[in-house]
Amino acid sequence: MALTYHILDVFTERPFGGNPVAVVLGADRLSTAEMQTVAREFNLSETVFVLASTSPGHTARIRIFTPTRELPFAGHPTIGVAVLLAELRSPLGNGHGDAIIALEEEIGSVRVGVRTRAGAASFGEFDAPKVANPVEALSEPEQIAASVGLIPAEIGFENHKPTLIRGVPVFAYVPVANLEAMAKVRVAPQHWARAFADRGILGVYLYTRQCVRVQSAFHARMFAPEIGVPEDPATGSAAATFAYVVQEFDALPDGMHKRAIEQGFEMGRPSAIALTMSVSRGKLDGVRIGGYAVRVAEGVLQV
Repeated sequence: MALTYHILDVFTERPFGGNPVAVVLGADRLSTAEMQTVAREFNLSETVFVLASTSPGHTARIRIFTPTRELPFAGHPTIGVAVLLAELRSPLGNGHGDAIIALEEEIGSVRVGVRTRAGAASFGEFDAPKVANPVEALSEPEQIAASVGLIPAEIGFENHKPTLIRGVPVFAYVPVANLEAMAKVRVAPQHWARAFADRGILGVYLYTRQCVRVQSAFHARMFAPEIGVPEDPATGSAAATFAYVVQEFDALPDGMHKRAIEQGFEMGRPSAIALTMSVSRGKLDGVRIGGYAVRVAEGVLQV
């Protein structure tokens, strides 16, 4: 069976930055085991398989795999596949185009607005799934510091402390004092399991207010070794639930708030994630994640 695939770099306006994702089209005849094998072959943080939609009003159904497991939802694959489908199905006529791509994901329906412009990277933005569970404190700073190769004094800044959010997936959020400490972060396997994996935490998202780019509000790194992602250049799903961490500690006033998150710099793949938060009566009532995506490769997969 021959299937067309594309590789896109997401959360970047330029090729070879951001987070790459492989998108396999027409994958309806592949089994789950075959999808997992293909994802392991690409060995990117995620590979997306596009299938025919099963619900009216949807553009496509998608399934998302890391090299070791399937995910019910992920941010950069959602934007990447939406941008690709918009570009393939709605070629530019006058140089401008806008589309709504409705995706069936394992978590449910996700609608992505895509803006295309001739000669420029396309931009996609989606409403993030809401998180019902509150922010939980992680109260072992020594253990957390040891698991990421830092000392306890380098964990935390201002009133920000380590937290856990049981969203989809489950992320730990670890504030780091500054960029110097962020550059030293390394996974320490002998401490990682006790601090994170044994609690069902899928990924660990470290962040600081010190940034490389002046337009950024936060600098982040994300590690998920348990699912075959040693480090991720840009993590839309983690940024989506990070909004709840921001509201927990920064107590944003009612209204719309935009924050730019930079990630991937330590990996040589600079990424920019647009986080938009709507606050009403002191609580988050909406989160949107946006970013650019560019196609960098395509080919035929023999399965």
